[in-house]
Amino acid sequence: MEGNVPPLGDAVPTLADDPALGLSQRAKLEILGAVMLGLFLGALDQTVVGTALPKIVTDLHGNDLYTWVVTIYLLTSTISIPFYGKLSDLYGRRPLLMIGISLFLIGSALSGLSQQMWQLVLFRGIQGLGAGALFPISLSVIGDLFTPAERGKYQGLFGAVFGIAFIIGPALGGFLTDNVTWHAIFYVNIPIGLVSLYVIWRLLPTVKTRNASRNVDVLGAVVFTLAIGFFLVGLTNEQTGSWTDLSVGGFIGVGLLLGAVFIVIESRAKEPIVPLDLWRNRTYTASMIATFVISFGFFGALIFLPRWFQVIRGDSATISGYEIFPLLIGLIGASVVSGLIVSRTGRYKVLVIVSTMIIAVGLLVMSQITTDVPITTLWVGMFVAGVGIGPSISVYTIIVQNAVPFSRLGVATSNLTFFRQIGGSVGLALAGTVFSNALTSELPRQLGPVIQRIAAAAPVAVQGQIALGFQQSAANLNLNNLTGVGQSFGGAVIAAVPQQLQAVFEPFKSQLDLAFNNAFSFGVSETFLLGVLMSVVAAVVSLAMKDIQLRRTLGSATAPAQAATTELFERVD
Repeated sequence: MEGNVPPLGDAVPTLADDPALGLSQRAKLEILGAVMLGLFLGALDQTVVGTALPKIVTDLHGNDLYTWVVTIYLLTSTISIPFYGKLSDLYGRRPLLMIGISLFLIGSALSGLSQQMWQLVLFRGIQGLGAGALFPISLSVIGDLFTPAERGKYQGLFGAVFGIAFIIGPALGGFLTDNVTWHAIFYVNIPIGLVSLYVIWRLLPTVKTRNASRNVDVLGAVVFTLAIGFFLVGLTNEQTGSWTDLSVGGFIGVGLLLGAVFIVIESRAKEPIVPLDLWRNRTYTASMIATFVISFGFFGALIFLPRWFQVIRGDSATISGYEIFPLLIGLIGASVVSGLIVSRTGRYKVLVIVSTMIIAVGLLVMSQITTDVPITTLWVGMFVAGVGIGPSISVYTIIVQNAVPFSRLGVATSNLTFFRQIGGSVGLALAGTVFSNALTSELPRQLGPVIQRIAAAAPVAVQGQIALGFQQSAANLNLNNLTGVGQSFGGAVIAAVPQQLQAVFEPFKSQLDLAFNNAFSFGVSETFLLGVLMSVVAAVVSLAMKDIQLRRTLGSATAPAQAATTELFERVD
């Protein structure tokens, strides 16, 4: 399966050899623009909604369903990814991509009309069902239109799309929420989506495998949905619970057990949703594992950086999003440049190994974070980490698409997207645990000297009550509530100690705050060290892949002759 097979002589190419046959370069670029608009929809929505969510929850009185606004979107989008990839191979990219965008727009419009929290949760679920199509099918479309050797020039732009969305999103969400209404943030998707839909409908050919079995693996689909549902809900519950809780460890365990059952089902299915034989291809396997591990280490750690800016520097949620600009600049630039390098050289192995090590270097610099760290140190670390992560967004897609048969391009691309998203979810949960453990273990060490100074300065009559009073107040503090904008650990401690001790603690409020900030910074630094470890693992895994020369032809023209006779594609105008 791995390696190059020469084109089939000098025969005139057909649509089976070139799915983009008859499309002008202008039409291809118009399709590319429409597909990128579709991707921009999904990326922009996440950043815009995140900024407006506190206001939405307040207006809809839905604090008890707060996490589900995010969780339901994650669930439906993640679960649907492999299905879209498989079905796009069987029935064509155009209908599936149009269905995905349409569902996303319907969910957006309904979300904007929400009057109660349960309605918003439901409609965000519909949005997620559509979003599951945007990334994998969009990348598959590029695989249909351009040869692997050409794709680098274009797929590098996809990282830039996400970077731009993260730059624009917080400002747009904040502006609309403050000056118009939070309902408007869901409507900005609609004109962009309609333009994308029109171009895709007008120009994109429907390429599908005509003679493939249409026996949908219903049992596998049901078991997969249940497995990922339990797994992701368990990971989400970890943010407010313990790994030993039934709703956390129990759910994750059920998800893993059902995942094992799903693998057995897929091994016997006539038309599996996730073809297991692809895993015999070591380049494909290495790419999946490396993508999972990179997302595991990088995105899990990255989520705590904006929180550090909010807690330590007192920045707003919106401003803290802009504090990571150096990372986005590095990511955008490296994503585009790495795509061009792969397109020009036809090679990728050294690039992905070096890029994962660059991620490790950047995160290692960021792990030096302390309460008084120079901001330039963080900027350097963020930029370097962004330079490393940029190639992983674009190049692994090229690698996977080049390593599998054209008839499985959609399912292979969707699997890569799936592993990237699952890796991020697992990484976030484990990074949260690492952070919490580090914070709770470091906090007593930081607070010890402060409590001693408070006791020394206290009147003799109450000196013996200082430590006990502090312990009682600390037991009632929820550290999760002290990691947001404008919170004061010292103020919370003073408010919680017995009234007769409050005047004694008051002069030491800033020292209590500093102790907490030091412990908080230590916790964040530990999450970056986890990312360093995972980046090194990704580099080692990438050593296993073959550096296959990128093909310069499309479709079955690169496959053996017998494969070419079994695949037939049709274009529906």
